[in-house]
Amino acid sequence: MDAGAGHTEVIPYLREIVVFLVASVLIVPLFQWMRASPVLGYLAAGALIGPFGLAVIADTEGVARLAELGVVFLLFTIGLELPFERLLAMRRLIFGLGGLQVLICGSVLALFANMWGNSIEASVVIGFALALSSTAIVTQVLIERSEFATPMGRRTFSILLFQDLAVVPLIMLVAILSNGGAEGPLDLAKLIGIAVLQAVAAIAFILIVGRYALRYLFRLVTWARSPELFMALTLLAVLSTAWATGQSGLSMALGAFLAGLVLSETEFRPQIEIDIQPFKGLLLGLFFISVGMGLDFAIMQAMPYEIFLGVVGLIGIKAIMISSLTVAFGVTASQAVRTGLLLSAGGEFAFVIIGGAMAGGVLDRDVAQYMLIVAGVSMALTPLLMIAGNGVSALIARRYRVEKEVEVSAIDDDLSGHVIIAGYGRVGRTVARLLSEQMVPFVALDMSVARAQEARKSGEPVFYGDAARHDVLERVGADRAAAIVITLNDYAASTKGVASVRAKWPKLPVFVRAHDLTHSQELMKLGATGIVPETLEASLQLASDVLHSLGTPHEAIVPHMDRVREEGYARVNPDVEQA
Repeated sequence: MDAGAGHTEVIPYLREIVVFLVASVLIVPLFQWMRASPVLGYLAAGALIGPFGLAVIADTEGVARLAELGVVFLLFTIGLELPFERLLAMRRLIFGLGGLQVLICGSVLALFANMWGNSIEASVVIGFALALSSTAIVTQVLIERSEFATPMGRRTFSILLFQDLAVVPLIMLVAILSNGGAEGPLDLAKLIGIAVLQAVAAIAFILIVGRYALRYLFRLVTWARSPELFMALTLLAVLSTAWATGQSGLSMALGAFLAGLVLSETEFRPQIEIDIQPFKGLLLGLFFISVGMGLDFAIMQAMPYEIFLGVVGLIGIKAIMISSLTVAFGVTASQAVRTGLLLSAGGEFAFVIIGGAMAGGVLDRDVAQYMLIVAGVSMALTPLLMIAGNGVSALIARRYRVEKEVEVSAIDDDLSGHVIIAGYGRVGRTVARLLSEQMVPFVALDMSVARAQEARKSGEPVFYGDAARHDVLERVGADRAAAIVITLNDYAASTKGVASVRAKWPKLPVFVRAHDLTHSQELMKLGATGIVPETLEASLQLASDVLHSLGTPHEAIVPHMDRVREEGYARVNPDVEQA
């Protein structure tokens, strides 16, 4: 017994992990039952069990270090869903909108910090630290609401990605200021320049070497046919790249993101996604709990007015600045407000930068603690800011405009590699949902003004327009699209749509919902890439359900369904060989 007890004590963070799991099981389902974001549940659990709540867990620093892995695995999975081509298509948003957001928001917040009596050095650190947003919380909220692949989601993630890049010179700046500063502006610029070059070299090394080495290693492991080895190599890829960028002065999350990018174009991506999902979910929940544990209720109770003013001021300044910048990049005011409010809170890197500045003597302890509480409280409000953004966006849309045509300014000029969905009824919405879950951007067209407006209130990229018109398709980026899906429940409209697309874009893949086999044959002659006869598929599904209910095993039904499907599609395309 004693030996067993002693062994248990030396397992690091075992008690904290057990408490974390218990709190998650008890509290998070309660928030889901209330239809609130699970992120809020994790934050509430952290506040309850943390040192400023019931004090069940006292070692917040150790838990926070372990919780950083949650952000690492989150960024890795995002990288898996963003191939290089799609990332290059976002370069204008990443370096343009993202760069301006960090520069302008950081400068304005630094000015306000200086007006409150902080030194110039402390003000710069505070301003740029608070200009950063929470990649983990914001991204998770977007994924929960299936908005990551929407234009708003792409804009938001582009800003977040540049913020992760900006962490490098900010950490270097804190280190320089902590060591007494540089000998003049030229020396400071030189030191920062060296840090940036080191970061670029690290990124290039991971992208170039990793692209070949990781693919070779995964092929080698698959020959062994060992799921355990495959899982081990996946974890090695994530953690080793995170460690490498961490040693180079970059954030570990950025290294994991690069590893995901490298593996996104390999044949191993689907299996990697399945293997990594449990780790991401648990560790990300631990990260949110660690943020909640950092909320000091004693300080909040001692100076509620100051903290309220700081949180409202931070959210207000960032929301106004980011919304204005987003409008300058051609986005409507209603959608810009959603982006601004979602990114208006503080972020996890504020804890790193401000904590380092406090340790180095750049910031007074009281000032640093206050800023950390403001950042933490604002982070906890992020899911509510998303809801508020939706409400304000709908209010602006109703007050100042009524969409009658495709809104020119609402569609990103650099949108490419996306899917155009013609028709946003039940079938179109299902296609859109599946695309969003795989983080594939899409734009939908529908001839119902009410349906388009309703979808737009939720931030979905749906516009009023006729998909059979060349000018409308050009405006939603048909020249740069990856495919078009026609889901119209109208025989003539879908036929006209295929003919129109083929006349202007003969190489663009076109997938169509057909009424029956006769309609399918007509669409095939017009050049449709893929056709799904709804009567055939519906009858097959019905027959399958009936047979299964009568006791026929699913494995026995599938071959018959495949045979009937092949025969049916062979009638559409006589060139298809029948089994």
